[in-house]
Amino acid sequence: MDDFSLPILTAFLIIVSIFWYFFISKTSKKETHPIPPGPRGLPFLGYLPFLQVNLHKQFTELANKYGPVYKLWLGSKLCVVISSPSLIKEVVRDHDTIFANRDPPVAAIVATGGVDIVWSPYGQYWRDMRKLFVREMLSNSNLEASYVHRKDEVRKVVKSLHMKTGSAVEISELIFVTELNVVFSMLWGGTMDKKIIDRIGSEFREAMSKLVDLLGKPNVSDFFPVLAKFDVQGIEKEAKSLIPSIDEILDSVINERMKTMVSGKGRDERRKDFLQILLELKEQDDPDRSINLPQIKAILKDIIAGGTDTTATIIEWVMAEVLNDPQVKKRVQDELTEVVGLKNTVEESHLPGLHYLNAIIKESFRLHPPVPLLVPRLPSQSSIIGGYTIPKGSRVFLNMWSIHRDPLVWENPSEFKPDRFLNDSGNFDFSGNNFQYLPFGSGRRVCPGILLAERMVMHLLATLFHLFDWELPEGSEKIDLSENFGIVMRKRTPLIAIPYPRLHDSEIYA
Repeated sequence: MDDFSLPILTAFLIIVSIFWYFFISKTSKKETHPIPPGPRGLPFLGYLPFLQVNLHKQFTELANKYGPVYKLWLGSKLCVVISSPSLIKEVVRDHDTIFANRDPPVAAIVATGGVDIVWSPYGQYWRDMRKLFVREMLSNSNLEASYVHRKDEVRKVVKSLHMKTGSAVEISELIFVTELNVVFSMLWGGTMDKKIIDRIGSEFREAMSKLVDLLGKPNVSDFFPVLAKFDVQGIEKEAKSLIPSIDEILDSVINERMKTMVSGKGRDERRKDFLQILLELKEQDDPDRSINLPQIKAILKDIIAGGTDTTATIIEWVMAEVLNDPQVKKRVQDELTEVVGLKNTVEESHLPGLHYLNAIIKESFRLHPPVPLLVPRLPSQSSIIGGYTIPKGSRVFLNMWSIHRDPLVWENPSEFKPDRFLNDSGNFDFSGNNFQYLPFGSGRRVCPGILLAERMVMHLLATLFHLFDWELPEGSEKIDLSENFGIVMRKRTPLIAIPYPRLHDSEIYA
């Protein structure tokens, strides 16, 4: 190369480099938004080794550092945590269809086969199942028809508590058994033999409790799908061991119920239970309304799990908060005296007038949301949220626990103040339209059983506070309000309380 060509070549390379720099700079501005920031983890394991027991609190601390939307790798799973009402609105309203899928853990797939309402993917099948559930089981007429079952079970717990006057009662156990009996009665209690119901109750309660715990237990198979076939922690094996006993019980109940329907004993429209409704749909010729046995059992599992564990959990939290504040306890009982009367038991017709009790329940849901991170979502395609790319297939957590305690949203957020929900203008109901308050979720995947849950929680709490005075055991001046994190956030220390009859008429307790 001569002396003349070398400067030309150098100049050419400089010019090319300058044009390449500007081209890259311009192109990078056109590229998609970056994925959210987040903490660094270890190779292969990601942030998994650094997870703490109280995940909802840890996620809140990470949000304070990285912002309202951030990422973390848990094994080979990319997870995104969102902790802002405006960004949650983008997920559940603006891009709801994209984020309407679930990311079921292995235990959930084992439990329902993927044909239930909670975990099945978004699509026509899920829409049909949810529509059927809401239309056929939660219509006003069917809720009214099943009220007699709810009322009967509430009366049973009143009688049982009256016999335990002055004795310490574990509230979580009492409420769980009561809610289980209420759900069982609504499902199939109208015509089932009491011995069968009693046997089912004890067996089912134990199996379903274990199954719910497995759903919230961190599982290596969920974070490293390539290792799923090895079932390192044995969670899949344990879940599979529970399902046969659950299915056996459901099969026996379904068979027994079908016999009563054939004989004509199950045709009382005034006492129609949910299982009868489902079995009648099974006989439908219309493919848009028909349903098969695996689908029936999947729906039953959803109803039992949702109607017992989460419902019992929030009732225990409400009672703990009320018994922890004598002034709140007095106000709610004064309201019950005024609305219900000292010579009457609580009916569902009284519930709309119990405004302070309703505020207490809402405040308890705010402080202690039973599902603090809601059910994780799985975007069907990459989407932009808050200026960041949320990749397709990532696991998206909505940290409602954090939002419910955000000082920018709530005044004195750590305090139990039911009055914040009295005469509010913020539309703080359970429908999922206010993104500062979503205890039941929002959008297409909002909990479909809200109406039933409201009735059950309100009726039972109103009855327990109206008919009984509750005292703490001697030496228990303050109640431990700490929680155990899980897919359902339970109270760490079970609430123990002593019931005493509040009304003078002993026949009310008979």
